[in-house]
Amino acid sequence: MMTVKEVSNLTEVSIRTLQYYDKIGLLHPAHRTQAGYRLYDDAALERLQQILLFRELEFSLEDIRKILKNPEFDREKALEQQITLLNLKKQHLEKLIALAEKIRTTGGNVMDFNAFDTQKIREYAERAKKEWGKTTEYQEFEAKNARRTQKESGSINEQLMGLVAAFGTLQTREPADPAVQAQVKKLQDFITENYYTCTKPILYRLGQMYGAGGEFTENINAAGGEGAAEFAQKAIEIYCR
Repeated sequence: MMTVKEVSNLTEVSIRTLQYYDKIGLLHPAHRTQAGYRLYDDAALERLQQILLFRELEFSLEDIRKILKNPEFDREKALEQQITLLNLKKQHLEKLIALAEKIRTTGGNVMDFNAFDTQKIREYAERAKKEWGKTTEYQEFEAKNARRTQKESGSINEQLMGLVAAFGTLQTREPADPAVQAQVKKLQDFITENYYTCTKPILYRLGQMYGAGGEFTENINAAGGEGAAEFAQKAIEIYCR
């Protein structure tokens, strides 16, 4: 096991970035100490390596998150795609270097703009994103959402926010209390019925997002009262164990 500081030193990824990856569900530590410190195992480091390769290829964090949580994700095939993309980038850089050297040799009288063409790289990257970026859950959500009007979708989103905000009224109880856990089950069932099949791993990630801070947390707390989002996160964590 490695601490977050050790991982940062090894990979040159900042501690703040590793903490952010944890918050958005991109890279969770394998364990936490009783004091709350993050610990990473070999599997987490392999996932980080995948993330860094995709980042090197200029994939967005959201695209990477979708790719890595795809249940059909094939690590070996993804690696082949990454190698292909890296070779395309290498060829592109070699053309730019050759152009720069030619400009230096001729004193600047070179009208060649082909070296700046990155169309092949963009096209291949888009194919990779389309192949890996849509999870089964996302496809299920798209199919359900396509049958709704904008007003119906808005109403369902409001109901979902209401279910999460309702945890604010339950804060007088313990997160493990049966009534609180029943609310978690109600939330899970609602998501499954109206969005996508909400397994416990997916629900856990949603809970982490609810309490991670930022706009989502603020909206939940605004609707359910101070601490509603963080309480919902704790209740969901217990339910998902």
